[in-house]
Parts: sequence; structure tokens; C-alpha cells
Amino acid sequence: MKTRVQELLRRVLAGACLVAIASAPHVAEAAVEPQGSQQQPARDAPPTSGDAEQPMHDMSDMDMSAMHGGRAPADARDPDYSDGQSMSAMPGMADSMNDEARFGKLLIDHLEYVHASAANGAALDAQGYYGGDVNKLWLKLVGERSDGHLRELRSELLWDHAASTFWDTQVGVRHDFGTGPGRTWAAFGVQGISPYWFNIEAMAYVGQSGRTAARVEAEYDLLLTQRLIVTPDLEINAYGKSDPARHLGSGVSNVELGLRLRYELTRQFAPYIGVDWNRRVGNTADTVRAAGEPALDHAIVAGFHFWF
Repeated sequence: MKTRVQELLRRVLAGACLVAIASAPHVAEAAVEPQGSQQQPARDAPPTSGDAEQPMHDMSDMDMSAMHGGRAPADARDPDYSDGQSMSAMPGMADSMNDEARFGKLLIDHLEYVHASAANGAALDAQGYYGGDVNKLWLKLVGERSDGHLRELRSELLWDHAASTFWDTQVGVRHDFGTGPGRTWAAFGVQGISPYWFNIEAMAYVGQSGRTAARVEAEYDLLLTQRLIVTPDLEINAYGKSDPARHLGSGVSNVELGLRLRYELTRQFAPYIGVDWNRRVGNTADTVRAAGEPALDHAIVAGFHFWF
């Protein structure tokens, strides 16, 4: 009996020794681990609620002028930040940025010698304006001279107002000189650039004794090169009633077609050559024939186109 008890105690002690030996490495690691070895948060990790807030120093009383080379004098910078520069000192800026600027232009579209089937002569198509971006005063002169006298001259003085980016409205007065008595008209219409870059003028006129008239003109510049340009031109005139004294009939009076080829020696000066056809139609053709003139005129022209 005593022998069995001793054997049982020996086995219990052996099992306890095995358990102690198995747990000994973990206990040793825990014993040697330093107290501050807990895992530290990442440097860019947000602070946790348990972190103590670090007080910030008050920098309102610090003098940082030395970091910028000292304090600037009171007059170091202009009140308007212009640094002494004005618009007039920058070429082109004064006119382009000043909405109230006034400017003008004179365009001699045609100044030409005309070799026509009926008679030789000279012709003029000119216009000029002066004003601002929105409102201008516009003058137009179109006429021809042959056989030593002025055959016709249409003059218009118009107030031009920019209605949109490419279109202007015009209102004013027109006066016709030349063959027969002079005629005065109230004028109104539009002028501008249509899609595909056609230059368009469309005008209506109201005159004395119930006279009315209308005129439409379209012109297009076709660039063969940067300097060689072909310009077709179409003009149609119509009148509400006959005016025999000026050889005009009611309805569409004439259709004029021109074709000119110019070479721009500079952007402001270009000689040209071309041809012109002027066909009188309807009642105007009958009136012209009764006066002994042909209803169709064709001419070779040569002249200058310039502006300034």
C-alpha cells in the first residue's frame, strides 16, 4: 500500500515539472520585456482622445520683421498697385482696354477708272466713321462720273449703334445727287457680317411725296493667298414708285454685279483690276431705253483700295 502511494506521488511531481518547464519561456519573455515597449502609434496617425494636448505658444507678441528683411516704409507700395505704370505707357493697351475711347477710320473701297461700253469715267465707293465701340457717326459716298458730269452720287449720314457682336443698326439721312433733281430720304437698316463672313448692308428709305426705296448689298473676300484676294459684290436696288426725272421705275430697278482682284502691297493699300455689270430691269429698263441709254452696262475697271 505504501509503495502505491509513493508511485502516485512520483507521477504527480513529474507532471508538475513538465508543466513548469513548458511555461518557463513565456514567463521569461514577459519578465525581460521593458515597460515602455508597447507599440507606438504611427507618426502621421491622428491623435486619440487619450493623448494629452500640447499647449501652443502665443506668437502674437513675436516680432517677425527680421525674417523679411525689416519693416517696409509706408510709401513702398502704390495705393493702386500700379507701381508707377499707366495705360498710356503700354502701347496698344490704352485704346483696347478703355471702353470710352474714340477712334475713326476712312475706307476707300473703290477709287477706279471705268472703261464702259457707253462712256469712260471714274467711280468712287467710300465710307468713314468716328465714335466708340457702341455708337459711331457713319458717312457713305457711292457715285460715278462720266462724259464730264456727275451721273449719280448717293450720300448717307448715319448714326450707327452696335446691336450685337456682328451686327449694327443704322439710322440717318440719304441724299441723291446727279442726273435729275436731288432726292432726300430718311434711312434706316442694318450692316454687319453674316455667317460664312459675307459683308451685308440692308437699308430702307422713305422720301418725299410718298417715295420709298430699298437697297441690299453683299460682298465677300476670297483669299487666294495672304495678299491676292478676289472680291465678288452684288447690289440690288428697288423703288416703291416711278421717278421719271431720275430715270427710275417702280419695282426692282437694277442688279449690279462686280468682280475685283486686288493685291495687297500692304494691309492698307492694294491696287486691283476687275469687271462690272449693271443690268437695269423692269420699269427702270423701259425708262432708260426711252431716254436713249442701254439697259445693260458692262465695264472694265482698275483702281485702288486703301484705308487709314
